[in-house]
Amino acid sequence: MRTHIQILGILNIIWGCFGLVAALIIFAIFGGAIGVIHATAHGDTDAAIAVPIVGLIGSIILVVILVLSIPSVLAGIGLLRMAPWARTFTIIVSVLHLLNIPFGTALGIYGLWVMMSDETTGLFTGNPSPIRL
Repeated sequence: MRTHIQILGILNIIWGCFGLVAALIIFAIFGGAIGVIHATAHGDTDAAIAVPIVGLIGSIILVVILVLSIPSVLAGIGLLRMAPWARTFTIIVSVLHLLNIPFGTALGIYGLWVMMSDETTGLFTGNPSPIRL
C-alpha cells in the first residue's frame, strides 16, 4: 500500500501544479484583457465600468482555482512525508476532486480507495519512515 500512497502523493502534486499553471494563465488572460480595455478606452464610460467588472470576475476565478489547487499540492507533500495529518486531509481533498470531471473524479476515487484502506489506516496511525523518491 506504500506504493499507492506514493503514487497518490505524486498525482496530487501534479494535479495541484496543473491548477496553479491554470491560475497563472487565467491571471495573464484577464490582466491582458483589462490592459486592452483600459488602453483603448480613451474616456469611454462603458470601458471604465467594464475594467473593474472584468477584474472582479478574473479575481474570483483565480481565487477559486488557487483554493482548489494548493490543498492538492499540500496533500501530496504530506503523503510523501507520511505525515499523520495527511490521511484525513487527503480524504477531504479527494472528495473535492470528485467534482472535477473526468480526471479529478478518477483521482478522487483512487484517493478515497487508498486512504480508506485498512492497511493505510495502520500506516498513518504508527510512526512510519517517510517515503523516499
